Amino acid sequence: MAYLEIRDLQTHFKKRSGSIFAPTLETIRAVDGVSLSIERGEILGLVGESGCGKSTLSRTVMQLIRPTAGSIILNNEDLALLPPWEVRKRRLDFQMVFQDPYASLNPRMTVYSTLAEAISQRHGSVPKRQMQDRVAHLMETVGLDPRFQKKYPHEFSGGQRQRIAIARALAPEPKLIIADEPVSALDVSIQSQILNLLKKLRTELGLTMIFITHDLGVVRYLADRIVVMYKGKIVEEGEADALFNNPQNAYTQKLLAAIPKLSASA
Repeated sequence: MAYLEIRDLQTHFKKRSGSIFAPTLETIRAVDGVSLSIERGEILGLVGESGCGKSTLSRTVMQLIRPTAGSIILNNEDLALLPPWEVRKRRLDFQMVFQDPYASLNPRMTVYSTLAEAISQRHGSVPKRQMQDRVAHLMETVGLDPRFQKKYPHEFSGGQRQRIAIARALAPEPKLIIADEPVSALDVSIQSQILNLLKKLRTELGLTMIFITHDLGVVRYLADRIVVMYKGKIVEEGEADALFNNPQNAYTQKLLAAIPKLSASA
């Protein structure tokens, strides 16, 4: 059985429109009947243009947004049926890395405080020396010097902050990581470093991963399998190389055609 299985997932929002004298409620179908499965240890790439519903899907899987309908079955348990307090407990097993690490990190907390707090969510009270060792090990795992653990987020570069965000996601020892556009705000050279780090972590820690992006070039490098979303629905999915070499859906073909190519004279 798949480690994560999503069945007919729907996330709809109500939008008020019309005039003040004749108001109407419009239904926005951000996620509209999505079904997919992810095997343990797999990296699934989720791609599509802005507004296609991929970020809403990721937040629904995380239960940051409750679904309108459908099932989210993680390791044989349907998260959509759990009460909020139980979801918070289960969230130790699935963590998220957001696009903007500066916005997702608390600017008033040092790296040490940020990581120690996340470690405590899984292990409770930990002796000071042991906590220091755990934080140092986490920083080394994501390629940061442990000597910087007393620094604040603003003292790091964008790439370093994203490494801190990844370390925080790893701190509760999850088995599933959802990464929502984690490299889109970074320079190209830093992007490759973060992508290589994620591949390494998948191998070393046995992680299952959903990697969300609008950049097909990025996802081809990282993902085992790719799912293409358009207007809240999945329009195509398949092995990464097969999808690139022989796309079946017109929208996928359009996305691939939009990838910049170097001219022969360049």
